[in-house]
Amino acid sequence: MDQIQQREQRWVIVDLVGKGRRIRTVPMPSWVKTYVDNWTSAAKIGGGKILRPIRKNGGIWGRKLTQNVIWYTVRLCATRAGIGKLAPHDLRRSCARLCHNAGGELEQIQFLLGHSSVQTTERYIGCKQSLGKAVNDRIQLS
Repeated sequence: MDQIQQREQRWVIVDLVGKGRRIRTVPMPSWVKTYVDNWTSAAKIGGGKILRPIRKNGGIWGRKLTQNVIWYTVRLCATRAGIGKLAPHDLRRSCARLCHNAGGELEQIQFLLGHSSVQTTERYIGCKQSLGKAVNDRIQLS
């Protein structure tokens, strides 16, 4: 919980360790913060890990959820939603494409995903040059 902080007047997750041990700060949409607040309030969590392993009797078991538990849960939800095959990077690609379709800048999506190369982000999004809607057509001289 201490990694969720306000920076530049918005909520972020600070010092998130990602692939290749890269450390970054990830912006958190306000609607996500609302869900986190609702969860921590209902679960009576005042500090530490937000998601915790729970025994069948309701007691906390261990210190944190493993990647396998998270992945199992995601696959279970995907199956319930009628999604047959789902790979871990499908979620990252979906996030990238949703951000791009919402008008997100390529460089900002690169930072969000923690890519060291903008070409990797372009592959995630499936970027192709659109000659019919060239971005430089938007430039207007006064």
